[in-house]
Amino acid sequence: MAGELKVRSGTKLQIAKDVPIGQEPEFNLVSTFYKALDESAFLISVPMQGGKAIEQDEAQKLLIRIDDQIISGYADDVVKDGLRRYWKIRRVSEQRQFLQRRDERLNVTLPMQYMQQTWPLNADGKIDREDGMTLDVSAGGASFYLNRRFDVGELCELFLPRVGTAPEGQALGNLVSAICWMREAPKGSMYRFACGVQFRFGDDEAERSRVSDYAGNLKKKFKL
Repeated sequence: MAGELKVRSGTKLQIAKDVPIGQEPEFNLVSTFYKALDESAFLISVPMQGGKAIEQDEAQKLLIRIDDQIISGYADDVVKDGLRRYWKIRRVSEQRQFLQRRDERLNVTLPMQYMQQTWPLNADGKIDREDGMTLDVSAGGASFYLNRRFDVGELCELFLPRVGTAPEGQALGNLVSAICWMREAPKGSMYRFACGVQFRFGDDEAERSRVSDYAGNLKKKFKL
């Protein structure tokens, strides 16, 4: 990660949403630089498109053009300073392909667990799972808080808890998932990182159906 940005307050910025490798990003969002917070974070005015402020999406990677350089980051918080609101941009360095979410994202907080088959076995010959907390769940993937850093593209297995008494709310285990993005959790969080994953079903249509039913049960149970 480069050092703290040396950019003047009020500098005009052009912003694009990240796109798949091989596609040209469209820098059609307008913002201004406010100030650097530290080496990994800075504040910008809420970006505008067509004269309207756009909504913050913590999972959307942004490409920010400042003079002759392009910086990658996520808007992980909205900060108020007097009467004005700013996005806090957390810089990242990973290179990843943006995966378009096809399934409805359900913002629900659930205790969950994760593991990798490559982790060492415990004294009982099993792999210890680590605890996390979901940010959202969909029929095709999830994002969650965790305390271990993965590389983008790595595989892990997720375990989601039982929700309610309906058959479609039964716990889900051994969900093979590919890491799509990884970043530091906001300050004050009980976890160190946040990540997003895409479920890998292969040809297992029964597993795909179970996860879809689980997501539908979440929507009904939490009235989402």
